[in-house]
Amino acid sequence: MGLFGWIVLAVVAIVLVYGIAIYNSLVRLRALVREGFSGITVQLRRRADLVPNLVSTVEGYATHEREVLDQVTAHRADSIKASGVQATAQADNAFSAVLGRLIAVAEAYPDLKADANFRQLQTELTQIEEELQGARRYYNATVRDLNTSIQSFPNVLMARPLGFSEEPFYQDDDASIQSAPKVTFGAAR
Repeated sequence: MGLFGWIVLAVVAIVLVYGIAIYNSLVRLRALVREGFSGITVQLRRRADLVPNLVSTVEGYATHEREVLDQVTAHRADSIKASGVQATAQADNAFSAVLGRLIAVAEAYPDLKADANFRQLQTELTQIEEELQGARRYYNATVRDLNTSIQSFPNVLMARPLGFSEEPFYQDDDASIQSAPKVTFGAAR
């Protein structure tokens, strides 16, 4: 084999090694995205598991707020059943809004706010919400990294043919969830 043959062989070997490196990088980023989404679903499950205790505690004090308690229960089921990033985000946002209404109901009952069990549940809910917020940020950061890598040259030449595609960010485009829910007591609707 002549010098030209060795050069061609070296170039092919370099391209092959670089291609393997790109593939492995994309696989790692895709795994991080899946891990990030799993972290969100774990926190959503923790929040959903805490809600029945919170509802039963509030129920003892605010029995006439049945509509809010029923909505919390219904949205809890929706948040558990949701699959996919967009559906999970929408269920999560709806559940967060109704939880806000539940906390607003609780604020109207001084005896409930003083109840040790309710305070503990509210503290746990606050911690879960903070961890959920962190999980959402982590997921979106990993999606950003994966999407950037897929769209960058020369990765773009290999990513799609190898089955890699951009992942959606965790967000909800519903403008109504961007504002605090309006809570009224005793007014007919």
